Amino acid sequence: MEEKQIIGWWSGGITSAVTCKIIIDIYGLKNCRFVFIDTNNEDEDTYRFKNDCEKWYGKEIETISRITALSPDKRMDQKTWESIEEIWLKNKSLNTANGAICSSELKRDLRKKWQKINTYDHQAFGFDIDEVKRAKSMSLNYPEAFPIYPLLMYAYRKKDCIKIIQQAGIEVPKMYKLGFLNNNCFKTGCVQGGIGYWQKMKREYPEKYEKMAAWEHKLTDLKGNPVTICKDQSNNAKDIVNETGDKTLQRVFLKAHPSYPHLKDITEVKGREPEPMVECNGLCGINDLSQKPKEKEADQLKMF
Repeated sequence: MEEKQIIGWWSGGITSAVTCKIIIDIYGLKNCRFVFIDTNNEDEDTYRFKNDCEKWYGKEIETISRITALSPDKRMDQKTWESIEEIWLKNKSLNTANGAICSSELKRDLRKKWQKINTYDHQAFGFDIDEVKRAKSMSLNYPEAFPIYPLLMYAYRKKDCIKIIQQAGIEVPKMYKLGFLNNNCFKTGCVQGGIGYWQKMKREYPEKYEKMAAWEHKLTDLKGNPVTICKDQSNNAKDIVNETGDKTLQRVFLKAHPSYPHLKDITEVKGREPEPMVECNGLCGINDLSQKPKEKEADQLKMF
């Protein structure tokens, strides 16, 4: 088999962690590099998980960043930021139809710069079987990355990845134990988390919720238009936008803004509650991880 150089993008979550292990098994450790884009906005337990994964792989996970304090790679001649909040303020934006501005600045743009000064045959991304659309979009929009999706080969979901992590003797990141579906940007809370995510934050981490609600109001006042994290995705809200042509009517504030009383806040909208990925009852990985239906797996794999 011809040797290939594979880049595994390690994001701090369980799906990317298992993706990196799979490419080792397929391509061999010497042919793999693992890269972590650090936003400096991650929960501290992410770095513990990173150390555990490095031991699991038997190789370092390289870190790159656009945050000045993290000593970015000077070869990329890149713009740097002091913090994620600086990005929000500079762009007067949080989350848009094209994604979060902080994700674009800190992750997507940096990856594109990094790939220009490094060699590879493929870049491996941790999209699972429930993220086929994201994988297709990645392949269509970034063909120069020569992307591959190891989890799709096995029809793995997040719960399958948790089982693999636990069988390796590694503790899953704290965010999953707390009932969240991802392990991103917990210092502030993820601006792509959605209504259910932020309703959970409001109940369980009110200090984070209050700070982000204040950011929404500050950026809204500076921009002169609603700047929100969440959007009402209900059919009724979409119908109203279609009738009026005003897309801002789908905006949902974390806390009601006095200048926009006609817009809802998250207490008025039904969100989809994040489902816990593990049961922290001393029996993690035993009762909460059921077998996948084999017939359904086979049908899904026909797509590839």
